[in-house]
Amino acid sequence: MTKAIVLGGSRGIGKAISNSLRSIEIDVFATSKKDIDTSNLDNVKKFLESNNETDILILNTGGPESKPFSTITKEDWNKYHNQLFVGFCTILQNIKINQNGYIFLISSNVIKEPNPKLIISSAYRAAFSEVFKVLSKEYAQKNISCINIAPGPINTDRTQEIIEDVKEFEKTLPMKRLGKPEEIGNFVKGIIENNIKYLSGVTINFDGANSSSIY
Repeated sequence: MTKAIVLGGSRGIGKAISNSLRSIEIDVFATSKKDIDTSNLDNVKKFLESNNETDILILNTGGPESKPFSTITKEDWNKYHNQLFVGFCTILQNIKINQNGYIFLISSNVIKEPNPKLIISSAYRAAFSEVFKVLSKEYAQKNISCINIAPGPINTDRTQEIIEDVKEFEKTLPMKRLGKPEEIGNFVKGIIENNIKYLSGVTINFDGANSSSIY
């Protein structure tokens, strides 16, 4: 049976992806922070001791709270440097993705349009996206597809925490609503279910036309 590891698979987008993959009979390990905390590198290494091979890997984790640049502490920088960057690098250096597999990175639209209230996330997610792009060429030699999904405003707990008045915010969006986590889950399922392989090394804006960037 095809196996998948979904980081952050117990809630939000990760949970939606896990549910979608299970619907096509994929054996899914939907991790929670109790299983792996990418801000703790010792914890990451311990996780990899027993989870070092998979067919599908979903790199997904939450981000820091919204705060102005002047209030960001050294501890904030260090924690999220691990959580959003080094932790993911450590995983890719130590896990085997089986031939013909998939790696999906759930990043954020801030990698293309940095948010002044989410500076840490903007910086570290963009940095790892560069690494992921470079590695996609190496993985392609084993027919492993690498797809970076950059969500915009999606209806998750995190969005509810960051945005003060969601209903008013929705009125400013082109589709007048937040995206649904299930839409991302169904997209990932569709790629895998239809064996789409040539779509690789790309970043998908998943934001309901909210982005101003064409890239």
